[in-house]
Amino acid sequence: MDAKTNLKGRLPSRHVTEGPSRAPHRSYLYAMGLTTEQIHQPFVGVASCWNEAAPCNISLMRQAQAAKKGVAAAGGTPREFCTITVTDGIAMGHEGMRSSLPSRETIADSVELTVRGHAYDALIGLAGCDKSLPGMMMAMLRLNVPSIFIYGGSILPGNFRGQQVTVQDMFEAVGKHSVGQMSDEDLDEIERVACPSAGACGAQFTANTMATVSEAIGLALPYSAGAPAPYEIRDAFCAAAGEKIMELIASNLRPRDIVTRKSLENAAAVVAASGGSTNAALHLPAMAHECGIEFDLFDVAEIFKKTPYIADLKPGGRYVAKDMFEAGGIPLLMKTLLDHGYLHGDCMTVTGRTIADNLKNVKWNTHQDVVRSADNPITLSGGVVGMKGNLAPDGAIVKVAGMSVLKFTGPARCFDCEEDAFECVNNKTYKEGDVIVIRYEGPKGGPGMREMLQTTAALTGQGMGGKVALITDGRFSGATRGFCVGHVGPEAAVGGPIGLIQDGDIIELDAVNGTLDVKLTDAELAERKKAWKPRETRVGSGVLWKYAQQVGPAVKGAVTHPGGSAEKTCYADI
Repeated sequence: MDAKTNLKGRLPSRHVTEGPSRAPHRSYLYAMGLTTEQIHQPFVGVASCWNEAAPCNISLMRQAQAAKKGVAAAGGTPREFCTITVTDGIAMGHEGMRSSLPSRETIADSVELTVRGHAYDALIGLAGCDKSLPGMMMAMLRLNVPSIFIYGGSILPGNFRGQQVTVQDMFEAVGKHSVGQMSDEDLDEIERVACPSAGACGAQFTANTMATVSEAIGLALPYSAGAPAPYEIRDAFCAAAGEKIMELIASNLRPRDIVTRKSLENAAAVVAASGGSTNAALHLPAMAHECGIEFDLFDVAEIFKKTPYIADLKPGGRYVAKDMFEAGGIPLLMKTLLDHGYLHGDCMTVTGRTIADNLKNVKWNTHQDVVRSADNPITLSGGVVGMKGNLAPDGAIVKVAGMSVLKFTGPARCFDCEEDAFECVNNKTYKEGDVIVIRYEGPKGGPGMREMLQTTAALTGQGMGGKVALITDGRFSGATRGFCVGHVGPEAAVGGPIGLIQDGDIIELDAVNGTLDVKLTDAELAERKKAWKPRETRVGSGVLWKYAQQVGPAVKGAVTHPGGSAEKTCYADI
């Protein structure tokens, strides 16, 4: 008890539990059944993105209970709370997708406010769907209290007439249905079997990409991010995280001790090596921003360029997250990258040991072909490529994993919102060789920077994925495949070149050299800029209006506040 009381003397929760003036506060804690001992122990916030919106989140409440047991077993007092999440699979293809990226900021903000308001000493964060993973990790970095991230786990693959399928196949099935390659009965059958369990989308889409990041960046326990949601071993990982958090409180090991420039480079490396989602180029700069570290899209792209692509994962490859976990998990991927010089082994992790120490006893599994050795890659450069040119002075990003055509030139076909582009694709009124341009869908112009999976998947389903290209100042889902370039900046809403091009302008895409250009001179672009006028935001009030006023460019992570570099007092030090 004395040791715990002494520990309390430096922790934030002392402001609500210690001394005569805090008797009213303690009365609330007694009202919830806490004992005197529990009140004077460290308080650990257990934040969960549980909800009934989608399978990604449905198992998080169960896992939170396991984490709480671990905290209690190690002498801490867990305090569970929930935050929101917007699930992209449900939000996709309609106005709801405008809520997706802003939800990342709301998750980080709401976790910060809860921890600040109740003076919690540490944080265990559980997240399951795309934006909730970076949102939770951003809160950890912002608060800088000892923290451990827990991924809710991936969904199991579906089976359609003997073929392994994921939700990606569902979106592509819509395209097949639109051109008569799939009947109403076929579509009904596949939608009933594509998603057979709890868990996040099963391939290397955004959720599994950011789960891979959580281990590589050091905020999650080794192996914990790979186990599918239905596997009982998930509860063991959660209990272990609960116990480990108490060690981090005692040693005062904090997230910003773990997330450094080097660990961000490690995170970018595993994204490239696994053929991960282009959304990582948005989320890693945002996480860096919370620490006051400059790490933008170009920094991410530089790591992508020099990292080999070695994990044969969907959507570009053959396997899903479950397969990689059973082959050896994320540590297997990291081990071969470390052995061949693509990771910084001296980065600290939540185990209290370095990456190199964590991977010391990982043996290469020769009985699998999910992950290749880093000296025998699928391709020499990463599965994601950064681009720049007169059409994208602030950069752009393209996922090349599984692509055979890496250069494309064609005439622009311009649309000022996704709905118009999808209607064109659905009705097949575009031509082979076109470069479909979807603009005014950026962070500010959307507002909300929607994903374009409905449109890209329809193109793939029609068999046109390699015969047209698509560029946007919006985003793409991790499930997107084909020559699809996102995050084009500056966005159209602020007068970027993507807002100046016209139907028929010739666009040149080169994912080998990382260039994105339109065949217009600087003088021609300048002349068009004179005639360009900004558009009114689509919304006049509410959270999307606030987001449009605050959000910064995609190149910096589409963030909404000044970040760690402007911080005056860190919460963990109050």
